[in-house]
Formats: sequence, structure tokens, C-alpha cells
Amino acid sequence: MTLAQTILRLLADGEFQSGPALGEAAGRTRTAVWKAVQSLQNTGLEIYCVRGKGYRLAQPIELLNRDRILAALDSGTRQAVQQLDVYHEIDSTNARLLEVARQGYTSGHVCIAECQRAGRGRRGRQWVSPLGGNLYFSLLWRFHAGATSLGGLSLAIAVAVMRTLCDIGLTSAQLKWPNDILLNGHKLAGILLELAGESAGPCAVVVGVGLNIRSSAAEMSMVSQPWTDLESALGKTISRNVLVSSLLCHLLRAITDFERQGLAPFMTEWAQWDALAGNEIILDLPRGPVRGVARGVDESGALLLVRNGKLERHHSGEASVRGAAKIESPVAYGVEQ
Repeated sequence: MTLAQTILRLLADGEFQSGPALGEAAGRTRTAVWKAVQSLQNTGLEIYCVRGKGYRLAQPIELLNRDRILAALDSGTRQAVQQLDVYHEIDSTNARLLEVARQGYTSGHVCIAECQRAGRGRRGRQWVSPLGGNLYFSLLWRFHAGATSLGGLSLAIAVAVMRTLCDIGLTSAQLKWPNDILLNGHKLAGILLELAGESAGPCAVVVGVGLNIRSSAAEMSMVSQPWTDLESALGKTISRNVLVSSLLCHLLRAITDFERQGLAPFMTEWAQWDALAGNEIILDLPRGPVRGVARGVDESGALLLVRNGKLERHHSGEASVRGAAKIESPVAYGVEQ
């Protein structure tokens, strides 16, 4: 553990700690403590420095704790979790588990981190990952079926995340195909699935979830789209350790159901939370953008889009609502793949 990590743990309760007291607890000099505090501030953490009182975090932080997470799991989930790694800092939780997958590890390996240096979203976009406030989570799972059979998996995972949010009292979020969770049009969470293996044979999937729990404007200044966080939405403090435990339970149940029945068990909930259905949208495709009316998803996970009187199925693309009125009336159409 670095000195900065030690100082963070000592300051986590949000109370003032003097420089000499921190130095004594850490076995280091006051100068070393001051430098460690500076390094924490450079990550975006707000730390008050008050003469005569010492140092204090602007808000207390509940640090991720492996034992607390495991203790909160039900017996079935606990049995399925083969390994849980908790990092203070890492390049990317997904990248770490892709490496683990290549080494032949089995299903149920979990990786979480306080912050990421190179977090990733879809299409290689950066996922801004400040220290100590949000959730950066990845799960490795091996499937006997090939990658071609997993087309709707990201939607099942999104439903599992929504179930987790409902458990803590957030019932107004929505799902934006294929893998975003929105609240009032602002991004709350994102999902990134990365595969390793053959298209027709056994494959490994790394399920990555990034969830904004407590995010300051300064920390999230690099985010280019509207965003929000759980604590602002709910007006209360969220236990990240309890949240990780709940998310694990829902994810593993969803994966088990998906392996047995595909996307069918998730279709009703997806429709309930679908942010696009009935809206005129623009779908950004490799060949260029197209415009149409979103009509939900099918059991392969494809987005259904009505365009020029025909129903199209799209398995990839970037969708955005362009302020058009929601279209509720039935439309007659043919089918185009």
C-alpha cells in the first residue's frame, strides 16, 4: 500500500486529522504526508487543509472492501464468485480480466477498483474514472456456446443493472439501446462487453459496468455528454460495498437465465424501461446516419427501426433521440434486415 492510499484510509471518515497524527499513524514525516495529500488532490479528491486542524476530506468515503462485499452475498452468489480482486488504482478492470481470461481462469472472477487510469467505453471512448466515488466493475464469465449466440447478452446485463437500481430506490431510470442507463436523459451508467474466443465455440465474456455514484463537476469535467449520479438522484448516501454485492447477485442470476433461455425472460422489463421506443431517432451506422422510429428490440437484441414504411433490424450502431415527438400510432410495414 502506498502512502497516499494509507492517508486516504486515515481520512476516509471525513474528520480532521493533524499532519503529525497522520505522520505517526503512517510512520512517515509531515512533509511526506503533505506530498501524499497533494497527490490525492491531483486525482480530483477535494481535501481541506486548515491551519491548526490539519486535513479533512470534503465528504467521507466508503472505500471498497472485499470482506464486506463477500459477506453481503447470498450463498448461491458467493459460491459462484471464484475470486474478487479490489484495486486502489488500475488501468482498466476490463483489460485486467481480459488478461485473466487469456490465462485460462474460470468463470466468476470479479475485478473492481477505486479509480482507473484508462477506463474504456464503447467504440474505444474514454470512461472518466475519478477516485473513490463511483463504481468500476468487471466480471469474467465463460459460455459454452459461441459468441454468435450472445447477441442479446448486453441487454440482459442492462436489465440486471436496472434491477439493482430499483433495489436501492431508483425506479425512474431508463435503458438506451444497446448499453446505456439514463436518468432524465443524462447518463448514469454504461456497460461494455468484451469477448475472447471463437465465434462458434466456447468463449469468455468480460462484463464491464461503470456507474456514477458520487461525482463532482470538477471530477467529471472531461465527460462530453450530460451525466448524473446516484446520490444526487436519490438525495442520500449510497454504500458502494452493498451496491457491488447487489449488482453481483443480479448479474449472476441474469447470466444464468440468459444461458438457459436467451433474452426472452428480459423482454418485458426491457420494454418497460426502453428510452427509445416510440421516438424518432437517428442511428449512426458505419455507412452513415439513418433516421426512423424506434420500435423496441427483438429476442436477438437487435434494435427495431421503422424507416420508409419498412421494419429494419440493427445489431449495432449509436442511437440518439433528436427531440421528435413520441409516435404512438400503429404503423404497417414490411421487414428489412
